[in-house]
Amino acid sequence: MKEVLFGKTFDQLVQLVKQLELPAYSARQISDWLYKKNISSIDEMSNLSKKTRQLLEDNFSLGVQQHSSVSISADGTKKYLFPVNNNRFIESAFIPDQDRATLCVSSQVGCRMGCVFCMTGRQGFMGNLTTGEIVNQVKSLPERDQLTNIVYMGMGEPMDNFQNVMQSLEILTSEWGFAMSPRRITVSTIGVIGPMIRFIEESNCHLAVSLHSPFDDERRMLMPVQNNHPIEEVLNVIRKYDLGRQRRVSFEYIMFKNINDTPRHINQLARILNRIRCRINLIRFHAIPGSDFESSDLKTIEAFMVGLNKKGIRTTLRASRGQDIEAACGLLSTKEMIKMSVNPITLTEK
Repeated sequence: MKEVLFGKTFDQLVQLVKQLELPAYSARQISDWLYKKNISSIDEMSNLSKKTRQLLEDNFSLGVQQHSSVSISADGTKKYLFPVNNNRFIESAFIPDQDRATLCVSSQVGCRMGCVFCMTGRQGFMGNLTTGEIVNQVKSLPERDQLTNIVYMGMGEPMDNFQNVMQSLEILTSEWGFAMSPRRITVSTIGVIGPMIRFIEESNCHLAVSLHSPFDDERRMLMPVQNNHPIEEVLNVIRKYDLGRQRRVSFEYIMFKNINDTPRHINQLARILNRIRCRINLIRFHAIPGSDFESSDLKTIEAFMVGLNKKGIRTTLRASRGQDIEAACGLLSTKEMIKMSVNPITLTEK
């Protein structure tokens, strides 16, 4: 199988042209074609000599992959399904909202973190996306010219695919790449501490932490990562770097009926988030097959939001989008893999 060009950083392209004994300026030419222009083949790199293009064709494939299907919601949200190796699929969600258009990208096929409320976690871990497969979700988005923001909140745990995620951020934010502002990109994590520290030190993108409960026992029940990366240790890292002064820190909080939606939780959240400049995004739970979890009702969620704001924590309720097109992350790809008979789980399995 040929090596893929798309997804290489500029430094990697410099090494590539050196190995092929091409002029040094070829690296810039190739990066322009890969990340700034819309091409579907190496032969379209018209400012490279025919000999150079043939040399690249002999050794590399372009590596740009179009989506295989799209589901369109009544609210304008679009969920794209992209094929990756071995008949697997990943999801990307395009979410237009007035003057803002956000793309939610995936970083892994499945996930090893095992959060009990997550359909992607039900799939188990099937592989890391390459740098190119991550960036391809942006490159191949039909609405790419409308895009204002990117969030790494799709399938997988970004910090569990650290190197490829960081290289994708380099491509998206560098002048030689897509030249997006890092302030337009947010990377989510459930709190994998070592890679999270490196992300804080090596990137200027925003950070979102999946919290879901301020109590250790509850969070452990919802998210096994609590056993190895307790939330208090995660919060201590954020306090140490005083991250909220430099860039936005947010905490994602899915609202589960009769589990994490009481005044007791409001008080504990205010306690553990003390001295952290942050916001909390409340999220309605999107039901998945075979799960006993239910979303808190709107009245409870609104009271929860008011209570946190009174405690001095900026709190918002994230609008539910795409409810009519398999809104729960991982559900659409799971259905496709079951249809292709490549995934052992079933949609009714608990």
